[in-house]
This record gives sequence, C-alpha cells and structure tokens, in this order.
Amino acid sequence: MATAHGPNIVLMYADDLGWGDLGCFGADDIPTPHLDSLCRDGVKLSRWYSNSPVCSPSRAALLTGKHPAHAGVETILGGSRRTPGLPPQPTLASRLHERGYRTGLFGKWHLGAAEEYAPTRYGFEEVFGFRAGCVDYYSHIFYWGGHDPVHDLWDGEQEVWRNGEYLTTAIGERASEFITRHAGRDPFFCYVPFNAPHYPMHAPAEHMERVAHLPPGRRGTAAMIAAMDDAVGEILAALDEAGAREDTIVLFSSDNGPSRESRNWLGGEEISYDGGSAGGLRGAKGSVFEGGIRVPGIISWPAQLPVGAERDQVGLMMDVLPTLLHAADGVAPDLADVDGISLLDVLRDPGAEMPDRAVAWAYDGQVAVRRGRFKLVADAREGMDPPAVVERALYDLEADPGEQVDISAREAEVARALGEELAGCREQAARWGTDRHAAHR
Repeated sequence: MATAHGPNIVLMYADDLGWGDLGCFGADDIPTPHLDSLCRDGVKLSRWYSNSPVCSPSRAALLTGKHPAHAGVETILGGSRRTPGLPPQPTLASRLHERGYRTGLFGKWHLGAAEEYAPTRYGFEEVFGFRAGCVDYYSHIFYWGGHDPVHDLWDGEQEVWRNGEYLTTAIGERASEFITRHAGRDPFFCYVPFNAPHYPMHAPAEHMERVAHLPPGRRGTAAMIAAMDDAVGEILAALDEAGAREDTIVLFSSDNGPSRESRNWLGGEEISYDGGSAGGLRGAKGSVFEGGIRVPGIISWPAQLPVGAERDQVGLMMDVLPTLLHAADGVAPDLADVDGISLLDVLRDPGAEMPDRAVAWAYDGQVAVRRGRFKLVADAREGMDPPAVVERALYDLEADPGEQVDISAREAEVARALGEELAGCREQAARWGTDRHAAHR
C-alpha cells in the first residue's frame, strides 16, 4: 500500500433530497443550520447534477467515475439477499485505499444485497449500514420488493441488530467515531450515504416538534432532513475536535431529486407525495427533467478552496472520483476508463479553463443531453411513472430553468446538434452493454 499525503475526505450523500430542501438552496421552512454553515464556509455548486434520477445508478456513477451504463448499473436494484449489483471494478474507495487511505462506509449501499456484492468487496475496510435501497428507520427491515421482509443492518459482513435506534442518528455516530479514530494518524475516506429523507417517513418526536408548523407531508420530510442535518453537525464537530477540518475535503450532495411516490405517505394516502421540493424545477425523482437530476452540491476544503464562493459550471457525480484523486495525488489523474473529469482547478479558480462537453442522462426510456445553456429531452416523464409528457423538446436552461418553453423550432441548429449528441450517447450505452455481456460469457 502506498503512503498517502493527500487531504482527508468526507463524502456525505442524502437520499431523495430535492433542490429546494436546504436553507442554503432556498428552503425557508426546514432547519438545516449545519449544512447552511458548511455552504457559507465552502463552495456552493449551483449547477450540480446526479448522473441518474434514481438511487442505484447515481451511486454507481459516484463511486466509479463512470456513466451508469458504463459502470453496469442502470436501474434500481432490489433488496433480497440474492440481489446482484455493481460489476467488479475499481471504485473511489479502492483507489484511495491503494493510496494509503483508511476507508469507511456508514449508511446506504444499494449496489447489491448479495454477500458477494457487499461494500467490503469494493475497497471499504469498515462498514456500518444496509445493502438494500431503504429500510425501516427503527427496525432496519426492508419491506418492499414482492418477497418476505429482510432484516438489513450490517457491521462489516456481520449482521447486527440494533432495534429501536434511529438509523440516521446511528449513521452519524459511527461516521464521527471513525473520523475521531483516524484523524491525525492516517488519511481517511469517510463515505456517509444517509438514507434520509427516503421513505418510510420516520422521524424522532423531537424533530417532528421542530417543524410542527408545517403541513403533514412537508412536515415528515422536514423532520427527517433536520435529523440528518444534526448528524452532519456531529460529523463536522468530530473533524473540528480532532483538528482535522482545515485539510479535509467535505462534499455533500444528493442521489436524485425529491420523491413523489405515494408510498411516502404514512396515512394510507394513494396520491402523489408532496413533501420534498425541487425548488421550482420541473419533475422529480425518476425524471430527466431538472427536478429529477439537479441536486444540491456543497464542497469545503479550507486549506485550498475559497470561502463563501459559488461555482456555476456544470458538474456531475461522476466527476467526484477524478476530482478527489486529483486532490489526493496533487496532479490530475490519467484515468482512461473513467468518464468524469477533475473539477479541482475550477473549484480553486472560477476562471480556470473548463472543457466544453455535453453531459447526458438516460433512465427507463427517457434521455436528455445538455451542452452549455441548452438541454434536449426525449420521452421525458414528470417522475417515476409513465406516461411520457414530452416526446422531444429543447430548453434554454438559463432563460427557462423550469423547462416550460420548447425552443426547438427557433433554435433548429442547436436542436439538430444536440439530437446527434443524444444519438451518440445511446450508441455508446449500447456498446457498453454489449462489452459487458461479452465479458461475462
């Protein structure tokens, strides 16, 4: 193992947190003082995207630096103990471990529930959390998917029972303990994928009381986010107490936009849930409209990044791996098998040169591509469920961030060029699938 000299890394990932669900991104009804403070002390990423509008593919992109189709995870994975997951390949954890980092995951995995796909097989030395897409916050049981309920809480590869402990709080405590144990001795990578505010909508009474003024749906989401913010505060406090904050990169984001699924309701409702907010953007979880893929992003590194800054360059979760390896190595990594790019130079200096690139999304028949201010969508839905509401449209995201006005007739050449980009992305995804199937023959 190499000796590491790079910064510590804490990567926190919310689950179904919308663009409009944090105070620093415009929410005026949810108490998020710790995340708001992190944003004030760091860099706000105002054009930050997930690589997918749903959980598993977005996590695959984050950990591999690849498009979901290239990483080999394009759909939401199940939660039975036979569920396969991320095909074996290098991850951010394994690459940092090779560089001498201690690596830990505390929270939601959702990249394979079968034993051979456990996170310990992908570079994580220490693990506390669950492998499915969601669990009951107090019993830690997975109830969905057309099979018997599955208890799903693990310490390493050992199943553990901590009945009655609120999982968001437990995740924050274990992540903080990991930081305290390693700070000042070994550089560490602490990955904290919270399951809040994903359903089921469970929150402690103290947090429900903090947001008692809100209507039922919003109140549940707000309480869960407030509990997560408290856990974030505990993690940041652990860094401060260890004297490690100055040379630690802290990144916070979300896997996709807010959920509109009826299963979020706890009262037997069968209507679309309205507790999460996309902050005025169109669409929600499951949609390639902005509300499904544009997410809050905050990064802090006091030793090298500015305070109270904002970056409006387009970035995606697949850019995290090359960016963090750039920080760890001191030079931009040469990663031929990775699709993301390092954003470290532009994070340091907004005038740094940024590659002119098209970025694309695909999920369940929907596709979208963005280059500059323009975005083309095809067969786009408003959320998880069909039908498609827009067959094909071009939007100017600077003038029309809510994606209401199709300008394809007025900007015919832009529409044509982005259509070609979209076709190229589909062809590339098909090639990745063909290569993957050939490799498993």
